[in-house]
Amino acid sequence: MISGGCHCRAVRFEAEVPREVVVLDCNCSICAMTGFRHLIVRHEHFRLLQGAEDLSRYRFGTLAAEHLFCRICGIKSFYQPRSHPEAWSLNLNAVDDIGALSITAVPFDGRNWEEARAGID
Repeated sequence: MISGGCHCRAVRFEAEVPREVVVLDCNCSICAMTGFRHLIVRHEHFRLLQGAEDLSRYRFGTLAAEHLFCRICGIKSFYQPRSHPEAWSLNLNAVDDIGALSITAVPFDGRNWEEARAGID
């Protein structure tokens, strides 16, 4: 079980993940600017503990992804990606303690999303 959230701690979550995880390092415009590192967690293994009312939503491009930011501190600790509609994407950088995880980072060419999407899962 991992926990995490935003900088001001208004938004908090927990998720059940295996000890060995794969993280997608995306180079799309928003991920490159924010340093988001994608830890994909199925909806049923994620629980928002607090802060639903503090989340602001942002959509761009195809409008398929729902980017969720804390309205107080601006951190995007998790969001609904278009690549995995059945899962949340947690920002590894927003997880409280990654020390117990074995992490493999895989590049994801989000600048060429359609072609790159065909190669993940």
